[in-house]
Amino acid sequence: MADKQPGLNGAYYGPPIPPPKTYHSHGRGSGCGCGCCCLFTLLIKIVVSIVFLLGLAALIVWLIFRPINKVKFHVTDVSLTQFNLTNSNTIHYDLALNISVRNPNKKIAVHYDRIEARAFYEDARLKVVSLTPFFQGHKNTTVLTPVFKGQQAVFFDAEKLQEFNQETNAGVFSIDVNLHLRVRLRLGKIRIGTFKPRVKCDLKVPASSSNGVFRTTRCDVDFW
Repeated sequence: MADKQPGLNGAYYGPPIPPPKTYHSHGRGSGCGCGCCCLFTLLIKIVVSIVFLLGLAALIVWLIFRPINKVKFHVTDVSLTQFNLTNSNTIHYDLALNISVRNPNKKIAVHYDRIEARAFYEDARLKVVSLTPFFQGHKNTTVLTPVFKGQQAVFFDAEKLQEFNQETNAGVFSIDVNLHLRVRLRLGKIRIGTFKPRVKCDLKVPASSSNGVFRTTRCDVDFW
């Protein structure tokens, strides 16, 4: 008698039928699983890579621009052939200077696009002189020769007039000369940027008629 197949009415005389297999889904309903963990790991790697690249770029920039030193300005010589005050409160002056500009850098060159020299006495501006723009290469020294000549009305109170008379008797005058610049720095063929530094030179200028000797004076620079 033939065995009856499952699903048919009647007795079944064949081998026992194994129970149906049950499959369990792993990871569902118990956290984000491998997908979220892998995404988090990838994000961590991306962040670490970005931080590393930024640090490397900063190191390269530091190594390139570390040699940048301040350009140095010194007034090395002066000539004051006239500096007198008339009864009409007018100063007549004739002042000439030699200003040494030293670029000490090995890699950085400087374009001086604008050079404006201004002379002051007791906070009164005497004159503004524009100098010729120039290019300064590496390890180079250039001498500027501004000349201030003319007359300027001033308004001195009793204290300032007394100071002027004292300096006239001493033959040495406190004159400030400032430079207003617009410069471009260049590394090889790469332009680093445009800047507007200011240079201030506080001078003790002996009159030519006196026996005073001028001492080389270093100027203050507010940029480099």
